[in-house]
Amino acid sequence: MVNVAQEAPGALEAVRELLNSWLIPNDTRRPDDRFDRWAAAHAVPPAEHAGVRWLRDDLRAAVEGTAGTDDVVNAWIERTGVRPRIGAGALEFRHDGGTAGDLLVTVVTAIGAGTWRRLKTCPDCRWAFYDHTRNGGKRWCLMTAGGPDGRSCGSIAKVRAYRARQASTGAG
Repeated sequence: MVNVAQEAPGALEAVRELLNSWLIPNDTRRPDDRFDRWAAAHAVPPAEHAGVRWLRDDLRAAVEGTAGTDDVVNAWIERTGVRPRIGAGALEFRHDGGTAGDLLVTVVTAIGAGTWRRLKTCPDCRWAFYDHTRNGGKRWCLMTAGGPDGRSCGSIAKVRAYRARQASTGAG
């Protein structure tokens, strides 16, 4: 089930969905790779699966901050041959990268539009969401039950921090 408040605008939603083809379900709390389901739903040819999965993992690292976005995107621009062109008075992109190239063009466009930085992952469940807040300061997938599988990561984190403070002061 998709939470509309977490959807990314336009074509960037397909990238967010790709990122969420890897997740940590609440019932097991163990990483689960659901790429094959995502690929089938998006009609990705089997010959392209490895490359698109590799792109997903690299983009997740960029969104999570464990890899630099510039380095990741520039490497993928080289790998897929993305190049700009002007057509009908507008900027467009061409590439030789199949589905990975299409997704990368979406990322490059989002970087140019300033929307890429609003694609984030929850530090607890690592669910990718789009930050629609005015100041761009959203941190968790959701504060109330209704997140991925009903998880309320923000509330859980705040309760955990409160209990840690209470334990360190001897209150409670």
